[in-house]
Amino acid sequence: MQELRTEPTPEQIRDQKPYKDWGLSEDEYNLISTKLLHRLPNYTEAGLFAAMWSEHCSYKNSKHVLRKFWNKGSRVIMGPGEGAGVLDIGDDQAVVFKAESHNHPSFVEPYEGAATGVGGIIRDIFSMGAKPIASLDSLRFGELSDPKNRYLVDEVVRGIAAYGNCIGIPTVGGEIGFDSVYHGNPLVNVMCVGLMNQEDLKKGRATGTGNSIIYVGAKTGRDGINGATFASNEFSEEKEADRSAVQVGDPFMEKLLTDACLEIIHDHSDILMGIQDMGAAGLVSSSAEMASKANDSGLTMNLDLVPQRKPHMNGYEIMLSESQERMLLCVKKGEEQTVLDIFARYELDAVVVGHVTDDGMYKLTQHGEVVTNVPVSTLVDDVPEYVHEGRKPQHIVSPAKNDRPDIPDATATLKALLQQPTIASKKPVFRQYDAQVQANTVVTPGSDAAVVRVRHTNKALAMTTDCNGRYIYLDPYQGGEIAVSEAARNIVAAGGTPIGITDCLNFGSPDDPESYWSLDQSVQGIAKACELFDTPVISGNVSMYNETDGKAIYPTPMIGMVGLIEDLKYITTQDFKQAGDAVYLIGDTGDDFSGSELQKLLGQTTPSGTIRFDLDTENANQQLVKQAIRDGLLQSAHDLSEGGLGVALAEALFDRQLGFKGTTKLTNRQLFAETQSRFLVSVSAEKQAAFETLAGDKAVQLGTTTADAAVALTTADGELNADSNELNELYGGALACLLKSKD
Repeated sequence: MQELRTEPTPEQIRDQKPYKDWGLSEDEYNLISTKLLHRLPNYTEAGLFAAMWSEHCSYKNSKHVLRKFWNKGSRVIMGPGEGAGVLDIGDDQAVVFKAESHNHPSFVEPYEGAATGVGGIIRDIFSMGAKPIASLDSLRFGELSDPKNRYLVDEVVRGIAAYGNCIGIPTVGGEIGFDSVYHGNPLVNVMCVGLMNQEDLKKGRATGTGNSIIYVGAKTGRDGINGATFASNEFSEEKEADRSAVQVGDPFMEKLLTDACLEIIHDHSDILMGIQDMGAAGLVSSSAEMASKANDSGLTMNLDLVPQRKPHMNGYEIMLSESQERMLLCVKKGEEQTVLDIFARYELDAVVVGHVTDDGMYKLTQHGEVVTNVPVSTLVDDVPEYVHEGRKPQHIVSPAKNDRPDIPDATATLKALLQQPTIASKKPVFRQYDAQVQANTVVTPGSDAAVVRVRHTNKALAMTTDCNGRYIYLDPYQGGEIAVSEAARNIVAAGGTPIGITDCLNFGSPDDPESYWSLDQSVQGIAKACELFDTPVISGNVSMYNETDGKAIYPTPMIGMVGLIEDLKYITTQDFKQAGDAVYLIGDTGDDFSGSELQKLLGQTTPSGTIRFDLDTENANQQLVKQAIRDGLLQSAHDLSEGGLGVALAEALFDRQLGFKGTTKLTNRQLFAETQSRFLVSVSAEKQAAFETLAGDKAVQLGTTTADAAVALTTADGELNADSNELNELYGGALACLLKSKD
């Protein structure tokens, strides 16, 4: 028998308080020992409580706020609480999607941190019974003038590409932003979308007394131990050395695991009682949550049976390891061999490690001794919930005056904005991703939203990720509304109907009143917009403590949205299609520069001013574009976001090397205003009359596309004159140049 390492006694744990380093407070420890267990927890038990009671697993600091989300809606089959959310898309099919963050691990080990973020979210999707069909990302980094940030971008992108490309799931879209506040705390958010027949839906539950618990997939090692608590603490430069909390992924094994699990779900659904990914907090989280979701179920497991790749692992290490590519199955008693045989065919470990009990206890044994024996409820349901003090930040209480910028040279300003890293072409990133694997991708990265067809139907799914932390910083409530609205604009511009969202709520410490207030306000703004657009929040992730040495990021709630395109003929892209088409601007433009890229370009690195936004106007303009697409009136549609009209116009010209000639009543500076709720659309000559009848005063013609590359737009106080090919070169080369800089 292997000899375990010497562990502190329960009394030593009480006196020496190692649990504090695991993220458990002294009050929480006392609650566990005096009121829940009525005894001192041993070493393994203390570790399990620390992981399960971490913010990353329990949401103890954010539950109160998350209840304000709107998660109803006629399409909802499964909302928050399972591995991923599920929406009805008709024909007895469903779309399944979720987003997760891997922020801290991606700063410490950017390649593995990003790669395992992809792997984890994929497992959440197929654990529901869905085939993963697409992934997207949302990334934030510090300024590229710093070599550390350039390194992080390179490695994070390489990790995402390597995992997605190897496993055969297309990375079809995403977004990347750059700002100094993310220096030392990058954001790596990954979204996965799956497709399933509704009859194949599975849940993560351990039901049926006597049914078997089967561990499948990779062996358990010492990588990722304390990953959940690592992600639930403030960061510091010193923690860059804490690499043991970062997992190591194997996409080839994940592909085998995906196929084996889906085979069981599709062909042996009657014997599979439940299935769940071993994600944050590893084996303890998956097993305890599966038991908890089955109401009064208990669970017993023999840790000697858990496949291990390292010798002499103790119970603490086995249970808290976050080794990747592992799942936990609950299988009907007597049917275990069917499951074991399938995994043997895929050359994957599959071992019966325990069974379901009816006593509500969570019992673990190792080497003939009981190493854990606690009620399931104490790990999952009895976590204390905290409501924090909120305080409006001073920069919102007394906003700085935001002077209207003077733009004497619109052409030079446009050229400069097109080279801003947040705006510049992301092709240096996207070209590393295989967006066409599975052969269903209709619209690849670079347009407003990605589009993936639903095989054997005339339908497609549109998908996007969006957020602007600079807006949230200035007004969390309206910024939350804008984040959802921009995602919806992207879906509508692609020809879809928005149907639901997932999120990654990236914020600072909840102990900071200003950060907590921003979280609460953002959630309320997101909820308001979701209810208006009928896009329920069906899944998501909270990532708090995004601070480095006490300095927080901008509050950055990423919105991942999926839309349904009911007919493939509705698919629309942002690029102008031919010379001679009329170009229209939908929506009014004001002097909206607060938090804008123009403001940043002109030297205001910290956003200032106030946000102006109206949800009803947003909805009306979206409905107009949606109807125009369904009536077959539009050649193209493009959402206006960072950089405003000037940038959107340039982007629409690039793909087909067209030019433009026109006149506008807007001023030079308003070309770059970031007024919300606007679209840039093009209409063929024969459909202009019908479009103008439909649009009324909501749209104004700016001009006409031309066959040459000249861009000539006369404004109210100047002119924009450029060559679209030159603009494209600046736009296309800026990010690659910055990433290769040796400064």
